Amino acid sequence: MEQLLAYFENIPTLHRSLILVGGITFFWILEGIVPLFHVSYRKWRHAMPNFFFTLTTIIVNFPLAFLLLQTSDWTIANSFGIINWLPEMPLWLYVLLGVLLLDLIGAYTAHLVEHKVKPLWMVHLVHHSDHNVDTTTANRHHPLESLIRYTFTLIGVFIVGAPVGIIMLYQSLSVVLSQFNHANISLPRKVDKALSWLIVSPDMHKVHHHFVLPYTDSNYGNIFSIWDRLFGTYMELEPEKITYGVDTFPDEKENSSIVGLLKQPFHKYRKPTTGE
Repeated sequence: MEQLLAYFENIPTLHRSLILVGGITFFWILEGIVPLFHVSYRKWRHAMPNFFFTLTTIIVNFPLAFLLLQTSDWTIANSFGIINWLPEMPLWLYVLLGVLLLDLIGAYTAHLVEHKVKPLWMVHLVHHSDHNVDTTTANRHHPLESLIRYTFTLIGVFIVGAPVGIIMLYQSLSVVLSQFNHANISLPRKVDKALSWLIVSPDMHKVHHHFVLPYTDSNYGNIFSIWDRLFGTYMELEPEKITYGVDTFPDEKENSSIVGLLKQPFHKYRKPTTGE
């Protein structure tokens, strides 16, 4: 565990890039072998706006990374934060708790708030308006959402008191797990169900991308499924009943346009409907 933490404390930028690109490549290939839905769209054409937003996410986060590092250094130097206030524990437990709590604040809570606060929902809508969810959808976030998610992560680092190694481990797991649970892959139902007791599985997360409430407002988790089960936001729906997109923004052409998606948060809010 010490070696793992030391690696992530000093992880080269190249390795972080390889995690991002390697994950997309791996799950992209897997989608062609064991697809959940057999698609008729052109994958490259569908992926282009999603790749564009992947790039904007990197552009937004890269110059702000120093704030995460400075905040982390301050919490360690001042013994501040939840995991630094707890009694001494084995390193593996210290790391696990750090990642769990960062996932709670930086992913689950951020995601929940985006669904409950109307202006933030309009920003997050860009992610939900993909009519063909696959592994590239994982990084389909409006630049404003990248700032929102970054803010929650920064708050998480401060509250948790996470050292740099745990932050980088968390972010790496977050990238790969998001690519995994968005991927258009079909796992054996029992395997997916078993995974969903620990992590957010593909079938579990696809429910969140169903086009109407209450399913859209469920399964907010990114890495661990414990938070949805603990806070009562876990739901199930058979994959064959899932329809992707958002009922209030059904125009697939606009939802595939980079310009249209950049403008999407500034549309007038439309109340979503309920039902299957």
